[in-house]
Amino acid sequence: MRAITYSRFGGPDVLQVTDLPTPKVGPDSVLIRVRASSVNPVDWKVREGHLAEIMDTVFPVIPGWDVAGVVEQVGLDTPEFQVGDEVFGYVRKDVVGGEVAGGTFADFVAAPVRTLAHKPSSWSFEEAAAVPLAGLTAYQTIRRAGVQSGHTVLIHAAAGGVGSFAVQVARALGARVIGTASESNHDYLRALGAEPITYGDGLADRVRAIEPAGVDVVLDYVGGDALDSVPDVLRDGGTVASIIDARARDEFGGQYVWVRPDSADLAELARLGDAGELVPEIAEVFDLTDASGAHERSQSGHVRGKIVVRVSTQG
Repeated sequence: MRAITYSRFGGPDVLQVTDLPTPKVGPDSVLIRVRASSVNPVDWKVREGHLAEIMDTVFPVIPGWDVAGVVEQVGLDTPEFQVGDEVFGYVRKDVVGGEVAGGTFADFVAAPVRTLAHKPSSWSFEEAAAVPLAGLTAYQTIRRAGVQSGHTVLIHAAAGGVGSFAVQVARALGARVIGTASESNHDYLRALGAEPITYGDGLADRVRAIEPAGVDVVLDYVGGDALDSVPDVLRDGGTVASIIDARARDEFGGQYVWVRPDSADLAELARLGDAGELVPEIAEVFDLTDASGAHERSQSGHVRGKIVVRVSTQG
């Protein structure tokens, strides 16, 4: 099978097209013929070695954790899926690379059933591939923060890959959303149902002008100084969740979230998709053979929506 691999840490130039054996399928896994994957910032951070201290790496590495495709073969105990099912998932395993931990930038990937759900019919394969990691990150931070109908939620980086999903999930729950973004993305956020504000000095004043009593929840998807304003914008009894800054937990008593594969959470995202309440935004689609270009585009920053890698048009 074709796969994108790298055999050392480095820049996008270490990515190359390689011919590898089709992976074996374990008892609780299915073999997916990959139609599409997507790029997340963690992908190039892994490629550069930034996660080497917390996850074992075995070269060669096939990058990619997001997948959308068709079940080609089932394992010995996988009643959840049948051959021919269209699925999507967040195929993160405990080891990066090696024969048993192949990524999704390949013609085939063996995926544990705990990482998958049935693809909603309303999404194309490219749209479904854009959702898993970013969508789960949004959904799990929102759940951990206890967002409910009637809450006012401040979302930092609301127009980004994770933030745009968070806006939609929070709105589907009945929350009011205030989202930070650059001026060029304000109309986009309004279309998603959020009230946009700009970053920078005076942020707390801008939030209080919209919600004088303060917000119930702050969701941080950007890091940096995003949490500095928490004491000034969060109402008494409110909470904060971050995927980047541990101060959310250690200083403010909130949640510090590392996304997990979860089939039930993926199924909920699929339900929202088929209900028209979760619409993936695709920034650009690259061919598998231009994986380095997809990584470069991600690393350039300020991408609205997701970067998708098309692997196959049939399967």
